[in-house]
Amino acid sequence: MVEADIDFIAALDQQLFGVDAWPREMFVGELAQPETRRYVIAELPSAVEPSQKIIVGYAGLMCVAPIGDIQTIGVLPDYEGRGMARAMLTELIAEARRRGADDVMLEVSSTNPRAQALYRRYGFEHIHTRRKYYRDGSDGLIMRLPLATADLPTTSKDPS
Repeated sequence: MVEADIDFIAALDQQLFGVDAWPREMFVGELAQPETRRYVIAELPSAVEPSQKIIVGYAGLMCVAPIGDIQTIGVLPDYEGRGMARAMLTELIAEARRRGADDVMLEVSSTNPRAQALYRRYGFEHIHTRRKYYRDGSDGLIMRLPLATADLPTTSKDPS
């Protein structure tokens, strides 16, 4: 992800997460910290102009060793189930390893079983619940992946 992507990503975040969406300035701040942050986008060729790319997803990592923290993952609904989230998650876990993390943490809404299934497939374990964490009243499930024992999936099917 680069600065030129921020307006689109902020609008996409609003579409995907509504009241829990990040303000544009938060993405600006995250990209301004490359020493501890890594943000990626998923792109595909445009159906209208195949030589052009369209952004279909985004994801971000904060890593201050020994902990990596997946900050966000979002995929356009029309592109869910095509491996976009899996590809971005794989990249962020690899980046956490490169940066010396022992564990990767993330938080997911209790109302998002599809994402929970993806994370479990990677070996993430539910370790804590933040009751009524999100503005819609849903719980935030804290999940952890110990990198020493992580064996990343190699199948092409992605439940997210």
